[in-house]
Amino acid sequence: MRKKHGIIMALLCMLVFVLTACGGEKATTVPAEKDTLVVADGASPTSLDPRAANNNVSSRVMVQIYDTLVEQDENIQIQPGLAESWEQVDDVTTVFHLRKGIKFHNGEELKASDVKFSLEAEKASPQTSEIMEALKEVVVLDDYTVKVITEYPFAAILNHLAHPASAIVNEKAVKEAGESYGQHPVGTGPFKFVEWQSGDSVTLEANEEYYKGASSIKHLVFKNVVETTNRTIGLETGEIDIAYDIDGLDKIKIAEDPKLNLVEDLDLSVTYLGFNLRKAPFDNLKVRQAIAYAIDQQPIVDTVFQGAAFPANSIIGPKIFAHSDKGIKYQQDLEKAKILLAEAGYKDGFKTEIWINDNPTRRDIAVILQDQLKQIGIDAEVKTLEWGAYLDGTARGDHQMYILGWGTVTADPDYGINALVTTKAMGAAGNRSFYSNPKVDELLQKGRATTEPEARKAIYEEIQVILQEELPMFYIIYPKKSVGMQKYIEGFKFNPAGHHRIYGVSFKAE
Repeated sequence: MRKKHGIIMALLCMLVFVLTACGGEKATTVPAEKDTLVVADGASPTSLDPRAANNNVSSRVMVQIYDTLVEQDENIQIQPGLAESWEQVDDVTTVFHLRKGIKFHNGEELKASDVKFSLEAEKASPQTSEIMEALKEVVVLDDYTVKVITEYPFAAILNHLAHPASAIVNEKAVKEAGESYGQHPVGTGPFKFVEWQSGDSVTLEANEEYYKGASSIKHLVFKNVVETTNRTIGLETGEIDIAYDIDGLDKIKIAEDPKLNLVEDLDLSVTYLGFNLRKAPFDNLKVRQAIAYAIDQQPIVDTVFQGAAFPANSIIGPKIFAHSDKGIKYQQDLEKAKILLAEAGYKDGFKTEIWINDNPTRRDIAVILQDQLKQIGIDAEVKTLEWGAYLDGTARGDHQMYILGWGTVTADPDYGINALVTTKAMGAAGNRSFYSNPKVDELLQKGRATTEPEARKAIYEEIQVILQEELPMFYIIYPKKSVGMQKYIEGFKFNPAGHHRIYGVSFKAE
């Protein structure tokens, strides 16, 4: 009897386990004690110093740690940030009034001197100088008032001050940490830095003294999960709460899962194939044109993005002010491509490389481009590099062709175009094609200094036409970006610039 009783008890335990595991609705609620939110991204930050890293992966972490003078909301409208108000004194001068009593994570109070230090350091850094190039002087009027003076009238000044690279750092913390500051950041934001396990994760904790009120999320972890499929699996198992950059068939899986939500929208970025104009044969315009005529963007839209993208026709997308498609339209024409290649002296084609970082989406794009280029005799090897090595190598100019994306974070064409093509931005600042055209530089400067909207629009339209003719890069697609998350996540706001703020997110109560 004792043996039989034991078997019955074992069966009952198994039944309870099965019922618990199969109770689908239970998985859509969150345990009452849960206070850690795990976000999965496809790469690791390169630095958490806003002066040293101007890339989306790093920005996604930094916007949790730092604040800026002004902010852009999810509709790309300017809102007060660390500055509670401001007034434009003249065409080149804006005075900002800081909120009082705001504390950095090290306990130091925010002062105007920190603003001066931060903006001047931003301009001095090779990685971020382009964002603050217009800056002439920052004048401290008193502890809570600062005057920002530009070299010329600059229509996009507030947009640029809202950029993650314009985050305000604590001067004392930066000087004390020295070269290690990027691994020990100190901001005023809703989350404080705790730990960075290189290549794996960054851990933050809630700033209980945050001026807008403490986050209900007490611990925030950003995990490096390279493969989209693995990010999706993490959502399905509950190990991950929010997963960025979901694409392909994984989007369908998430959309059909009753425990998960999928948020999707067109963002502010363009994905492009860049050419290193310092290296033959890419210094030859006819070679670049031949490649453009060899490419059909639609298979990339249909297969890589499952329709969640649009063929690109300019350096800035349709959500950006002054977007224009008046330039040359490159539709696939293999015969024309072969003729151009022959005229350039490469009748039999050539061997080359397409550089990508360890990003599955870019790998899939590269494979399609590789196949299309074969049709005109170009043998392109796809070379994959770790994200940091990729950025360093393309900044030095070690590459031949490369696939990269650029987000016009400010939603203004000045930033969307300047960093990618101006002579001053060659290398780490963004111009990894090493393109230089004095006329384009002049027009970009004119566009910066012009405040009348229609006049600005005409300038940027002219620039876009020139770039389509000279082809320092071929624009592939404007992507929709997708974020997968658990059903119990509330308050998530999709940011078109890609650096979504976790502040305001909470767990839905049972």
